[in-house]
Amino acid sequence: MVNKSCYYIVNGITLYRLMMVPVLIGMVFMYQVDLFKWLLAISFFSDLIDGWLARRYHATSIIGAKLDSAADDLTFVAGIVAVVVLKPEFLKQQAVFVIILVALFLTQTALAIFRYQKITSFHTWLAKCAALMQGTFLILLFFLPRPVELIFYIAFTATAADLLEEIVLVVLLPEWKANVKGLYWVLKKH
Repeated sequence: MVNKSCYYIVNGITLYRLMMVPVLIGMVFMYQVDLFKWLLAISFFSDLIDGWLARRYHATSIIGAKLDSAADDLTFVAGIVAVVVLKPEFLKQQAVFVIILVALFLTQTALAIFRYQKITSFHTWLAKCAALMQGTFLILLFFLPRPVELIFYIAFTATAADLLEEIVLVVLLPEWKANVKGLYWVLKKH
């Protein structure tokens, strides 16, 4: 049984994250780094909250999963825009790793659109781990004077593993599914 008030709260938090994306990008181009870093941290933290609330109170839905995926991706895009604009030297230093992630992401997205005519919303455990590491890295990148390269490499590894897992899931799953735990659980069912 879905708790309707919690359902609205969860989707409201997700909508907040979606609405914050243009605000975050605007802050970047206005070089309002102090405000940007706090709003980015709130957006990443609210992602943890809405996911936990949705699972805890059984307030999940296909629409909610799609909104959450869009909010996740767009918040991450806002973080990447900030890296490009505010930390270009770090981006140049890590260009090979960034290119690998972009190639994996584009491959996964293209396969999903070809196979399902829409992007995925798998929300695997690996994706959650990768998102946590990405958020941690991006927040620390703007709060600390120097990038924490170890966290960047951990985030890169988790993200690459997640994207590879999602590519395999797109190939294996004949129909679009939301909230798939991961490859292990898919293979276990078959």
